[in-house]
Amino acid sequence: MAVLQTKNIRIKGLAACVPSYREDNKTLQLFNNEEESARFIDTTGIEFRHMVKDSGLCSSDLCYEAAEKLIAELNWVKEEIDCLIFVSQTPDYILPATSCILQNRLGLPIDCYAMDISLGCSGWVYGLSSIASLLSSGSMKKGLLLVGDTTTVTKSSRDKSTYPLFGDAGTATAIEFEEGAEGIRFHFGTDGKGAEAIIIPDGGFRNFYNEKSLEYVEIEPGIFRNRLQSILDGPNVFIFGITKGPRSVNKLMEHFQLSKEDTDYFVFHQANLIMNEKIRTKLKIEPEKVPYCLNEYGNTSSSSIPLTIVSQLSNQLKGPKKNIVACAFGVGLSWASAAFETENLVCPPVIEI
Repeated sequence: MAVLQTKNIRIKGLAACVPSYREDNKTLQLFNNEEESARFIDTTGIEFRHMVKDSGLCSSDLCYEAAEKLIAELNWVKEEIDCLIFVSQTPDYILPATSCILQNRLGLPIDCYAMDISLGCSGWVYGLSSIASLLSSGSMKKGLLLVGDTTTVTKSSRDKSTYPLFGDAGTATAIEFEEGAEGIRFHFGTDGKGAEAIIIPDGGFRNFYNEKSLEYVEIEPGIFRNRLQSILDGPNVFIFGITKGPRSVNKLMEHFQLSKEDTDYFVFHQANLIMNEKIRTKLKIEPEKVPYCLNEYGNTSSSSIPLTIVSQLSNQLKGPKKNIVACAFGVGLSWASAAFETENLVCPPVIEI
């Protein structure tokens, strides 16, 4: 079983940044009428989404703003930041790695470990495990985990199965070596046979961009897209999420002998309200322990867990110790859960640019 415990690690702060452009699903022309849009909002919980639209903003820009704000709030000296991990499926370029660009842009030292990880919905938990592992021995002392996606650029505005669900965001998480700290516990899972459930068929090295890649095809009424845009197999992804999410949380808690009663908050990947509520009820967790930011931000892929913490829990986590369990699931197919403790967390308000 893929479980991991990294000791001597403390999450010191989180920050999040979203585009200032905000779209309202109530007035979205993609829906046939007000009744259809109202039904969508009721079931998904998604009323608004922040999108890069035609601004030219990339995931790295959003993460950069979050990182600069967090570094300043922590009073960290940039020369003391030893590593940077960037998690995204919307990087700046095919190459070079965006983490290298961010290292230079943030003014971090050249003696800095920098790496990209290509993961979507589960990306923050996987990235957290990677950077925590780097720091846990004490050889490196401070690290930045930058996680974000601008997935709206991969969605067809004529596809009601994907377009109204997604928003864009970038986040920064500051992690520090702290001898004796409780650390972070993890559980992971992967099922690549479900890879085609969430996929962009063309544009990679398996299927190069070609003259047919931009041709729009009507899949069914209300769903038009080309082969450079995301396919989402909603029914299968729903079954996957409500199965693997609760299973991962239970395995994490059973393996490390954690208690739901002693856990202050459960933060799930913000997929959609009906899926997340199904997971909550299967786990028998009280509603007040499960925060949502779906209404304002929608599904923001890899950044959804830290964005939820920043937007919904910043005041609660600025004080004494709190126990958090986070669980993410999605593209890959991939899923992961993490249990960690916060104390006096630095958590500035969500930035808009």
